[in-house]
Amino acid sequence: MQFARVVVAVLGAALVVLTGVSVVRALVIPRARPGGVSRTVDMTVDAVFRFLTRRLDDYEDRDRLLAGQAAAVLVAMLVVWLAAFLVGFALLLWPWTHHFGNGFREAVSSMFTLGFDSTRGAAPTSLDGLAAASGLIVVAVQIAYLPTLYSAFNRRETDVTLLAARAGSPPWGPELLARTRYGMHTRTDDLPEFYATWERWAADVAESHANYPVLVRFRSPQPFSSWLVGLLAVLDSAALYLALCPSKERYEVRMCLRMGFTALRQIGVAVAVPVDWDPDPDQPLQLPYDDYLAGVQRLVDIGFPIERTPEEAWPHFRGWRVNYEATAYAIARATDAVPALWSGPRRWPVEPMPPRRPPARVASDAH
Repeated sequence: MQFARVVVAVLGAALVVLTGVSVVRALVIPRARPGGVSRTVDMTVDAVFRFLTRRLDDYEDRDRLLAGQAAAVLVAMLVVWLAAFLVGFALLLWPWTHHFGNGFREAVSSMFTLGFDSTRGAAPTSLDGLAAASGLIVVAVQIAYLPTLYSAFNRRETDVTLLAARAGSPPWGPELLARTRYGMHTRTDDLPEFYATWERWAADVAESHANYPVLVRFRSPQPFSSWLVGLLAVLDSAALYLALCPSKERYEVRMCLRMGFTALRQIGVAVAVPVDWDPDPDQPLQLPYDDYLAGVQRLVDIGFPIERTPEEAWPHFRGWRVNYEATAYAIARATDAVPALWSGPRRWPVEPMPPRRPPARVASDAH
């Protein structure tokens, strides 16, 4: 009987320690160290939302429901941690209460500082104190965690919102270059500055989203905006710019591309999607060649200053896109991002959405 009590206490102590480690790894350590508990909770919540959205064919309806997934993950993580601590301390108290139900009752009383049950003795009193501290610390750390998440979310969404005017909604790489066409022949061309801004944006997102993977589930306030699709559009525009206009190559464009696919790889590791750290530039793309030609034709139609033919530019474009395409597609599929052009398949049958363009209207007396 004494041996059984020792085994129960050891199991309880192990559960308490493992739960504490999970909390520290998820909320305290500033490094991409996703634990098994976090991944299991995320996968479970994702499966529930996948079930709820399986019959919704309209993207806006799906997006409206999926907007609550990140909050559900946060609540589920808190519930799992508190439940694990409760069970762990109940097992630790069992030897002194002689019944698991009594141990669980005392653990609830201590963790939520209700004080309606306790056992006399130095050991159970110490365990009651530890249980109370654990409950308070987990809730306090989770609350303190939220401002960090929403601060990173707000920084991310500012540039994503600005991108809608440049690249359409949902954003598309060729559209970004097409809408910049009229600045290409002037000294006010801001493309290098734009790509420098997105290089820093990608570095910020890599740091925040790799450290706090739940941010990947936070959706943009507008249904046709997406941080992931926006980054993909910026990278595609940079790859097209370098492939089609070699004489206009700038350092900022290359650095934006490099930081962009580095960010996607770091985030891919954090959310457990396959990442190829050294892709072969000669391997085929998932993007169909005909879709690529349609994108180049969009630039030709508005008079973009192209220096290479689409056939000549294709190997150069492919050599850049192979660095980020597979990872971006995997994250887009896992998060049900807005199905924009050139953004890969989703978990439900859907046609890619072309960017919405404002109608060209002018006052009748403005000629």
